[in-house]
Amino acid sequence: MSVKNQNGKLKKTERTMKTELEGRTKRFAVGVLKAVRTFPRAVDGIEVGRQLLRAGTSIAANYREANRADSKDDFIHKVGLAEKEASETSYWLEICSDAALGAPQQVRALLAESCELLAILTTIGRKAKGR
Repeated sequence: MSVKNQNGKLKKTERTMKTELEGRTKRFAVGVLKAVRTFPRAVDGIEVGRQLLRAGTSIAANYREANRADSKDDFIHKVGLAEKEASETSYWLEICSDAALGAPQQVRALLAESCELLAILTTIGRKAKGR
C-alpha cells in the first residue's frame, strides 16, 4: 500500500520501512561475519571476534523478533535489546579500530553503520514508548 504526501510523492509505509531495516540489519550482520573471518587466529582476534560476532549478529535477530512481537511491551523490550546490542557492537568495533584488528576500511564502515543503526533503534524505541 502506497500513500502520497502533500507533494504528491509516495511515502513509505510502516511495513516497508520495517522490512528495509530488517534487510539492513541482516546485511550488517553478514558484514560483521565477513570482517571477523579476517581477524588473526591469535587470542585477541578470537576473543574480540567472538564478542563482535555475537553482538553484531543479534541486532538483526532482535529487530526481526520485535517486528513479530505479541504486544507493544514486547516490541519495546525487543527493540531495546537490539539497541543494546548495537551499542555493544559499536564498542567492539572501536576496540578493533584501536587495536588494528581487521581491515581498517572495513572496520570503519561497520562502525559507521553500527552507529547509524543505534541511532535508528534508539528513535524507534523512544517513539514506541511515547517519549
